[in-house]
Amino acid sequence: MNNWLLILGMLAITFATRYCLFAFPHLRFPPLIRQGLHYVPTAVLTAIIVPGMLLPDGQHWAVRLDNAYLLAGIAAIALSALTRNLLATIGGGLLVFFVLRGALGQLPI
Repeated sequence: MNNWLLILGMLAITFATRYCLFAFPHLRFPPLIRQGLHYVPTAVLTAIIVPGMLLPDGQHWAVRLDNAYLLAGIAAIALSALTRNLLATIGGGLLVFFVLRGALGQLPI
């Protein structure tokens, strides 16, 4: 029963926060909040990606040269800075990742 209450509570909060933007279309945020909202996508993606790069097994830090996740992530960051092209960043990062996994003998075959 507690799980259902938790799910319903999360549903209500999510619906309320998103509905407010549609119910009040003329609602304007102050400039400081609007400026801060520009950083939300970067912060969310960083919070999702960085733990996967630094903790590939989910438990132990792996800041080593045999960590393909970390090295491919750094390569993707460099590609992104150089090309400013999303497709090149994704493709290059994946290519580097799989080449490193193969070179380090970490591919599951």
